Order: sequence, then structure tokens, then C-alpha cells
Amino acid sequence: MSDTKQTTKELLIALLVGAIIFSSLTLIITVQQAALLGLVIFMVILWSNETLPLGWVALLPIVLFPMFGVADTNSVAPNYAKSIIFLFLGGFMLAIAVEKTHLHQVISNKMLTIFPSTPRGMIYALAITSGTLSAFLSNTTTTLLLIPLAIFLSDNLQLKIRFALAIAYGASIGGIITPIGTPPNLILFGLFEEHQLPAIPFVQWIGLVLPLAIMMFVVVGWVLSLGVDKGEIESKQHPPGLSPSQKKVTLALLSMVTLLLLNSPIQPYYSGLGLNEKGILLGFGLLMFLPPFNILTWEDARKIPYEIIFLFGAGFAIANAFTDTGLATQLAEWLQAITHLPPLLLMILIASMVTFSTEITSNTALISMVLPVVYAVTEQSGLDSRIFMMVATICASYAFMLPIATPPNAIAMSSGVVTVKLMARYGIVFNFLGIALITLFATLYWQYFL
Repeated sequence: MSDTKQTTKELLIALLVGAIIFSSLTLIITVQQAALLGLVIFMVILWSNETLPLGWVALLPIVLFPMFGVADTNSVAPNYAKSIIFLFLGGFMLAIAVEKTHLHQVISNKMLTIFPSTPRGMIYALAITSGTLSAFLSNTTTTLLLIPLAIFLSDNLQLKIRFALAIAYGASIGGIITPIGTPPNLILFGLFEEHQLPAIPFVQWIGLVLPLAIMMFVVVGWVLSLGVDKGEIESKQHPPGLSPSQKKVTLALLSMVTLLLLNSPIQPYYSGLGLNEKGILLGFGLLMFLPPFNILTWEDARKIPYEIIFLFGAGFAIANAFTDTGLATQLAEWLQAITHLPPLLLMILIASMVTFSTEITSNTALISMVLPVVYAVTEQSGLDSRIFMMVATICASYAFMLPIATPPNAIAMSSGVVTVKLMARYGIVFNFLGIALITLFATLYWQYFL
């Protein structure tokens, strides 16, 4: 009975806050736009207090957006079947195959022989490994491949949580190191070309953002390792060598990573293979069911965390609603109204707006809406558009609070050890640190070397 009362109380609080937001905003924006923001706040509160299942809340836009006149059902529902969903499906299948064959235990023991086997050593090792891979592979793919290690490196729940967050945050931090590491980077380069702005060469981009990433790795690793025991992590016993099934999964993973690397373009030097990364992940995931692999059965597919897939559908639905209701345009007009502010303050405001807006919507969708606005605002003010657009782009990847913010955050949630409250507690610290460091580097470093 107490659980029922608690759930009812938390639900009423979320409804009340959402209603207050709606009522207040109708004074400055349309009823439709106010309803959208009220519903988003309502959902974010439910995600944060974990009153109701994550996947249940993620499906609410299909019901509530039409009910409150935000969007019709036929425009909301397709967001839950975007092509990136199938990248997740393939990645989860591979992760299940790794877990089923106990290959993650072999990899974790190998890591313990290479890196310091202390909790802090493992946190840094996982974050840096995740970040390095994400510089060249999709941060989604990287997190999917590494997250099983977070669960099996230790039996200590607190360490599992820190390891899962280290992998997720490391992937987001490292994704910005190269122009191909994350979709917002590619959108930025496309906008450079569209507005005939000087392109930033591949190597120069790395030189500009690598020091920032290193600083973030240091800070995130240090904060995540606070309060953990200083003892060593013991390796778990497993038979020497690889079993036949482990060899099959290893071969599949190495082949997939090789194909993904060959498929990654490095403009203007190499155009890649032109294959769709989503198809590659799903294809290798489906291979696990076929001879000669025969690793998975359809019963194993029941382990796929579908609530995470629903979560991303909700993110896409919210992003589309921002555009369709005109709320994105309204925000752009407000942003243009602050062009008279000093450049440093304008940069901090843009960084903060993008960072916290990304928490409730897809970073790819958000940066597609925001970058043209940032370009217009800075051109009108006579500022260097490229620096301000770089700030916005990197902030779109450096959102650490909610699972809906980035794919790595959502995948960390799928591990089953990370709660939304805990992610938000760490994430808000890293959000502010990210804003501060990005602004600092843009002001003291990028503007002199860009």
C-alpha cells in the first residue's frame, strides 16, 4: 500500500509541475508550444523520480501529444521506428552474444593485466578506451560493445555503476575528438560547406579538441573514482584460451570493427566504403543466429532492453514536435534578441542552452536546429561563427544528466545498474564542468589557432 501511495504522490507532483509550467508559459508562447513544454517537463520528472517504468513513460508521447493537440498520432509514432533503432537492435544482439559466451570475462581479465587493477585505474581505463574507440567509431557502437565489461569486472554494485558511467561518459567525451566521431560534428562540417566557411582540416580539428577531451577524461575519471575502495580488483577464473563459441564472436567483432573503420570517411583524403553503419550493426547482430555461428536463439532476443529503444523514440518525437509547433523557431528568435551581449557571456549562454536542451531531445536533431541560429546570431554581431558553432556542437555531445540525452547514457541505463537519479547527480556536475571547460578553451585557445 505504501508503494502505491508513493507512486500516486510522485505522479501528482509531476502533473502539478507540468501544469504550472503550461499555465505560466501560455503568457509568452502559444498554447500548443506551452503544452509541449509542460508535457516534456512532466515526463522528465517521471524519468528522474523513477516512479513508473522508463519504457512506459517513453511511450507517453504517442498518447499525450495527440490528446493535448501537440502532434497527431501518425506523426508521432514513426519516431519509434527511426533507422538508428536498428543499429541499437544489432548492437544489443552482439552484446548478448558476448555475454552468453562469457567473452566479456576474458576481455576484462586481459584488461586487468594491462591497466592498474585498482578501481580508479579501471575507471580511467574504461573511460579512455571508450573515448579512443568513439573517436573513430560511433559512440553508440562503442558503448554497446564495452558495456558488458562494466557489469562483470566486479561484483561490487558501486563499482559496476562507476564503470558503466565511465564507459558512457568516455564515449561522449571521445566522440568529439575527430570530425567523424559523432553526428553533430558531421552536421557542423556540412554547415561550414553550406555557408562557404573555411573548413577545419581533420588533423587541425584533433589538435583543437584533443586537449579539451583529455581534460574532461581527467576530471570525469577523478570524480567517478571518489569514494571507492582502494583495493585491487580480482580477476575472475575462466578456462585458459578461448572456447569455440568465443572464437566465433571474437572473429565477428574484429571483422565488424575493421569494416566500420574502413567505412569511416576521412575527408578529403578518403571517402569510405559508403555503407550504412546501421545496416552493418544489424547485419552482424543477425549473423549470431546463423551457421556457422549459431550463438543466439530467438529466446535470447528477449533480453534486448526495448525500453531504451522506446526512450530514443520519445527523444525523436520531442525533437520533431519542437520543430512542428514552431517552438524551435521561437527559441531562435529569443536567441537573436541577445546579440548585444558581450561575446563571452553570449558564448556561455549558447553553451548552457545547448547542453541542457540536449538532455531532453536528440543531440543530432537539436544541433540541426541550433547551428543555423548560432550562425545567424554571430554573423549579425560580427563574431567568428566557426568558434561559436564549435562550442554549440561539442556541448550537444557533452550532456551527461539524463538517459535520453545521448545514446551512451541510454545504453548505460540498459545495464540495469545505473538509475536516472544517480546519472543526474553525476551528470549535472559534468554538465557545468563541460560548459566551463569548453568556454575556456574556445576563449583562450581556439580563437588563436582556428
